[in-house]
Amino acid sequence: MGGEIFRDPWGIPHLRAESANGLAYAQGRVTVLDRAWQLEVERHRAQGTSASFLGPEALGWDRFVRRARLADTARRCWTELRRTDPETAEWVGAYVSGVNDGLAAAGDAGSGPASGAAPEFARAGLRPGRWEPWTPLAVWLSAHILFAGFPAKLWRTHIAAHLGADAVGLFASDGPGTSGSNGWLVAGRRTVTGHAVIAGDPHRFIEDPGVYQQIRLSCPEFDVVGLAVPGVPGIAHFGHTGTVAWAITNAMADYQDLYRERLRRTGAGVEALGPDGTWRRAARHTETVEVAGEEPVEVEVIETDRGPVVIGGPEGLDDGVPEPGEPPLAVALRHPPRVTGDLGFGALLPLLRARRAADVDRAVDLWAEPVNVVMAADTEGGTLHRVAGRVPVRSEANRTRLVPAWEPGHEWRGWHEPPRAGLTDGVAVMANQRGPAAPLGVEFAPPHRADRITALLARRTRWSAADMSALHMDTHLASAAPLLDLLATLDGSATAASDAPAAGLSAPAAALRDRLLRWDRRMDADSADAAVFAAVRSAVVRRLAAQPVFAAAATPPPYPEVFRPWLALVPRIGHALEHLLSAEDLFGVDRPAVVRAALEEVAARPPAGTWGDTHRLAPWRALPPTAPSEEPGLSGDHDCVLCTSPVPGLTDLAARGPAARYVWDLADRENSRWVVPLGASGVPGSPHHRDQQPLWLAGDLAPVLTDWAQLKKETDV
Repeated sequence: MGGEIFRDPWGIPHLRAESANGLAYAQGRVTVLDRAWQLEVERHRAQGTSASFLGPEALGWDRFVRRARLADTARRCWTELRRTDPETAEWVGAYVSGVNDGLAAAGDAGSGPASGAAPEFARAGLRPGRWEPWTPLAVWLSAHILFAGFPAKLWRTHIAAHLGADAVGLFASDGPGTSGSNGWLVAGRRTVTGHAVIAGDPHRFIEDPGVYQQIRLSCPEFDVVGLAVPGVPGIAHFGHTGTVAWAITNAMADYQDLYRERLRRTGAGVEALGPDGTWRRAARHTETVEVAGEEPVEVEVIETDRGPVVIGGPEGLDDGVPEPGEPPLAVALRHPPRVTGDLGFGALLPLLRARRAADVDRAVDLWAEPVNVVMAADTEGGTLHRVAGRVPVRSEANRTRLVPAWEPGHEWRGWHEPPRAGLTDGVAVMANQRGPAAPLGVEFAPPHRADRITALLARRTRWSAADMSALHMDTHLASAAPLLDLLATLDGSATAASDAPAAGLSAPAAALRDRLLRWDRRMDADSADAAVFAAVRSAVVRRLAAQPVFAAAATPPPYPEVFRPWLALVPRIGHALEHLLSAEDLFGVDRPAVVRAALEEVAARPPAGTWGDTHRLAPWRALPPTAPSEEPGLSGDHDCVLCTSPVPGLTDLAARGPAARYVWDLADRENSRWVVPLGASGVPGSPHHRDQQPLWLAGDLAPVLTDWAQLKKETDV
């Protein structure tokens, strides 16, 4: 199929071919050159075979993938894609051919940055395998199955059982596994060029190699630059065709349901009780998960009319202990791709071919998973701000908690019409807050990031593409207010005339309080005050979690380990701290006393350094590094525009943050900018493995280079 590969100074691949299929083949091939290890890890994770070379730590994920039937769902979606959209199916197949040819060559070439075969293969004792035509769909599904945070329903059910239904709202926040984004669109009447600018940054777990791949795809039909997902053809989320650009944020919609199932074994297999009062045969089989260094593990896979059973079974939870007064617990997951056989891949080619915002609009009508807010603008002044994706119509109870499969009224009754929104004063801002997707969701991110971006954009009447990086890097922490307000109410003064504090605070604590009340509320890496605030905040979180009222909730149910991050009390309190401190009442907890004790604790042993000393990047790697390395310190915090998320009370390390940044200029695509946290290459030792990190840390962006003659010179060098 051919195709030419050019590289810019950052090693970013620019591909040119004579057809869309030839280009897809080249994209698959170049992704192997840059990301062979990542591709194979994602393939194994998508089919539940990663423990075979990553060991017991990967077993929990593999068990979930098998029980949730992700690979089987991908195969279903592939079959449906071939039936309804053979052109897209052929295009996906061309990408897979490029991947397979590249992996075969990498496997024969040995390891090292020159061959494209990452050294991790040798460390793991793994040889590159072979992709199936449906593997890109499985990779996409695997990457997004927890994106909507359906395990939050487990948390709501758990906390309501111990603290009552009113407690659920107190803990409302985007949960530990939910990823977000910032995105904003400034229309031409608010820019110096008269053409729109779109900018933002997706927030995900930072991975090495990165979750986004900067790339350019050019053929006679289209010429697009953007951020691709390694393992998936095209450019789904963030792209610029020269005449139209688009970007997405997580809509925070709720479109996955959990059903409590009543199951029983019979001589013929397993049956599930349905809402009509009859027992129906459930699909059942067993699978074997290979585990490096340990014995294989057998997994029972059960699927009812609602969906695959992801928790428990006929005998209840894995530990065999039923909840008091309840039948043995089994929980089935229902989500749109499993029901419809559609992952939305039909949108990918139309997005690449888009010329106007209206074309993007029509393309994302085909979008399914995950549900996003889409912004687009074109060179003729057209704009778009809408929700895209498939959200079922069902009862309110389905949206908030586990519902009984054996009771009527919890079935799906069609699909919501995706909401649309306009611009306000020439601007659209989405940062996972309650926006156009509000009717479709339950929990949204606090409004701080969206409000801050909106306020910053209001400070000027005209903006340029070059101005946008300052917004990316803003570190103001509005969510600090409730804790600081409580600090202000505490007794004691470090400047009392008697040189002794008033009753209540010790002199060191009073001095620390006064220092924090003077703080500018910016979470800058070089700020000692930010470090003190974070230390006090963490102490408050730990002390709240230790309150007797939360004792029962502190022990999560024995659900599979993949769900445990959503059920851990300390992170839940940390992310919901603003709500918990500002609520009218918190189950009688003396919050001023908790804050006072936390302040005294930190005053006795104040942090010696700055926020960046402890708030460091913590990227996920499938294999641990061979040698210890100190990751850089970061500015920002969970509710800053610069969203680098620690887990207050647990760790200052940031596993989540901006997985890319972009600025799309509709006046001139070469004025656009982009950056990723590490580099274009996933191969350790490559000059482009981490060469963008200094830019990312400083808030700078690399230029989008599109001149083929210049690219040829760079490639030849």
